Formats: sequence, C-alpha cells, structure tokens
Amino acid sequence: QVQLVESGGGLVQPGGSLRLSCAASGSIFSIYYMGWYRQAPGKQRELVASISSGGMTNYADSVKGRFTISEDNAKKTVYLQMNSLKPEDTAVYYCNIKGTFRTGGFTAWGQGTQVTVSS
Repeated sequence: QVQLVESGGGLVQPGGSLRLSCAASGSIFSIYYMGWYRQAPGKQRELVASISSGGMTNYADSVKGRFTISEDNAKKTVYLQMNSLKPEDTAVYYCNIKGTFRTGGFTAWGQGTQVTVSS
C-alpha cells in the first residue's frame, strides 16, 4: 500500500508563489512517474506537470515558464514550484505517482490541496 501526503496549498495574491510537496510512503520498490494534476470547479482534471525516470519533464502550455516540477528520489517526494500565479490557476491540485512494489505495479493519488489565487 502506498500513501501520498500533499502539502503547501493556500491562498495567494496574483503574481505570488507557492510550493507544493507530495511525499510517498509504503513498501515502494521503484518510482517511474510523478505528476501534478489540477481540477477547477466544473472542469475536468488536467495534467499540470510531470517528471519521469531519467528526469524528463512535461508541462501544460498554460504553466510553461511559471511552474517547475522537481523530485527528491531519496525522500520519495515530488515538488511543484509555482511562480507568477494567476487567478486561473485556482484549483485543487493532486499528485499522482506510478511505480512498482516487488510484486507488481501501482498508481496512487494524493488527497488534493487547494490553491486559490485571488486579491
């Protein structure tokens, strides 16, 4: 079983910054994918950023140049640094991690953390 604990959300003014963290725990053998998704009210969940084994990153066009995803493999933690935040970034942010146990694969989701960008 894998548990993900997210932190770092909150209320910020437009132009501000936040850093989200997502820490994984459990009997994890390896992790090959870490991603951040978000869901705004009335909208579908969408990919914000991801990082795969080898360090390959992918970003939604709407956040390129403003958000940065990074990982700490030793801590099994993924981060999302969000700069120059806009009101349209307001959403619940979820982390998603894919990996393996010794006996098989897994995909796990965090509980979600609210990010609100408003003056």
